Amino acid sequence: MTIDERSRIPEARRIVVKVGSSSISGENAGQIQPLVDALAEAHGRGAQVVLVSSGAIATGLPYLALEGRPTDLATQQAAAAVGQNVLIYRYQDSLDRYGIVAGQVLLTAGDMETPTHRSNAKQAMERLLDLRILPIVNENDTVATHEIRFGDNDRLAALVALLVEADVLVLLSDVDALYTRPPQEPGAERIDLVAYDDDLAGVEIGATGLSAVGTGGALTKVSAARQAAEGGTAVVLTSTALVTEALRGDAVGTWFAPAPDGVPSVTGALSVIPGSRAPGAVTPGAAAS
Repeated sequence: MTIDERSRIPEARRIVVKVGSSSISGENAGQIQPLVDALAEAHGRGAQVVLVSSGAIATGLPYLALEGRPTDLATQQAAAAVGQNVLIYRYQDSLDRYGIVAGQVLLTAGDMETPTHRSNAKQAMERLLDLRILPIVNENDTVATHEIRFGDNDRLAALVALLVEADVLVLLSDVDALYTRPPQEPGAERIDLVAYDDDLAGVEIGATGLSAVGTGGALTKVSAARQAAEGGTAVVLTSTALVTEALRGDAVGTWFAPAPDGVPSVTGALSVIPGSRAPGAVTPGAAAS
């Protein structure tokens, strides 16, 4: 897929979808079923689908009688250990109606940085997909440390898309597309297409306005989209509410065209882990996440 070819998404062989904590936890836990419906539709037409899902810590909070995201690492790890189990159960319960089996894959940044670990992860993912299992990937927060973390699952999703050589990555957000400035501000214009070498220096995107349970914002999503596109995977950035339309190839969201001759590869993308930004990074400004 090259310049705006989102209409060909239904033909994609392999698709990675990323959803954030705020979209599938707390009062939004009910959105898991519509998300699964969309994934199952793509799976049913023959695509190999991978879901990268945040939400383990957020899902675990009420079971630990915590009202907000903890700040210390040990409590985050405890919440993740409890929440990951519940989260996978919820996904599998929704997938059961389609006869689809989920496979849990937990990764750390170290798994992607170490060639042997990366090769093993790729081999496992390939086998799961060959068996028509739907891998559900998350950062292994229970063992990750502050020093060795992806930091947000947008970067993880980009790396997973490159690892499995996905045709398209769908990054889901609270906003329907990328805008020239925060969409609530006067004069904000939707950006339908970002060519792989477009300069986004004038686009105002920042990291404020984040949910109380999530860690990623618009800036991380755009950086991840550029990272995946640079590696050869097309990207659609849109809202969770529009995931069905996105996977059907409708003209929703913002399309990040891949490098014309790009061959998806995770090795060229590791320089952004942890904390740095992908090529063509945008200007920090007000939030648009």
